Amino acid sequence: MSRQLTIGEVAERSGIAASALRYYETRGLIASDRAGSGHRRYPRSVLRRLAFIVFAQRVGLTLQEIERTLATLPADRVPTRADWARLSAGWQSRVDDEIAQLERLRTAMTDCIGCGCLSLDRCALANPDDRAAAGGPGAVVLRAGGA
Repeated sequence: MSRQLTIGEVAERSGIAASALRYYETRGLIASDRAGSGHRRYPRSVLRRLAFIVFAQRVGLTLQEIERTLATLPADRVPTRADWARLSAGWQSRVDDEIAQLERLRTAMTDCIGCGCLSLDRCALANPDDRAAAGGPGAVVLRAGGA
């Protein structure tokens, strides 16, 4: 059996703070064994799991989504490359959607810079298709992605 890693070694090798590692452990995203002294000891495979977590967050998944995804990994063995590929395969459409949204933002921003309309009901960037009107008259809180 290969030597296990301390929390400090995992933090150094993964670039993730020890406090975040402890938090991930309380959420069930990673697991450690406890040495006789009570110190955490991690299998080397935790580094791949942490890389997955970081990448999933960059893709835009919430920790709750990551938890559900990681729960599908086999519990009786270290995940293989095929296991990891299976998990990330469903993200293609999510990444494509985010790219399309950013492209729409870029186009709208370019159109809006010189527009000068200063009108919320016509602004393609802040209020596409006057979605804020559906909230009724008066002030409407605009959320990411429109009203």
